[in-house]
Amino acid sequence: MNILVVLIAVSLMLAFGFLAAFLWAMNRGQYEDTHTPAMRMLLDENQNHITSNPSSSTEN
Repeated sequence: MNILVVLIAVSLMLAFGFLAAFLWAMNRGQYEDTHTPAMRMLLDENQNHITSNPSSSTEN
């Protein structure tokens, strides 16, 4: 029966630890912008690398 008291105490300490870490992350602004990082990987890094069609620039 004593093991239940120990397990409940340990689980409560662990839960409060996770709650403290979550509140710390919220106060530091970790969850302010969750949309931009996901969209950033879809954007092209080399937007200036686009070249024109070489066949349309031929001189006669």
